[in-house]
Amino acid sequence: QVQLVESGGGLVQPGGSLRLSCAASGNFFSINAMGWYRQAPGKQRELVAVIIRYTTTNYADSVKGRFTIYRDNAKNTVYLQMNSLKPEDTAVYYCNARVQKDTTPREYGYWGQGTQITVSS
Repeated sequence: QVQLVESGGGLVQPGGSLRLSCAASGNFFSINAMGWYRQAPGKQRELVAVIIRYTTTNYADSVKGRFTIYRDNAKNTVYLQMNSLKPEDTAVYYCNARVQKDTTPREYGYWGQGTQITVSS
């Protein structure tokens, strides 16, 4: 089993910054991708940013230039630095990891419990 523990959410004013972190623990062979999704009230969950393997990153158009995803491989932790936050960034943010449990190529997906981010004055 794999556990993802998120931290760093909260209330911030428009234009402010926050950093989310997500630490993975448990039994796995490798973590192939780690990313962040978000879900606002009444909306579907959407991809915010993902880092594949160790260096390839992909961002939603709405956060490009404002958010940065990066990974500390030694700590099995992924971070999301969020700058210039807007009210429309308000949502529950979920960490996601795709892991291999052994040397076979099959991947398993896991989710964190979610952390609320509210951008409001």
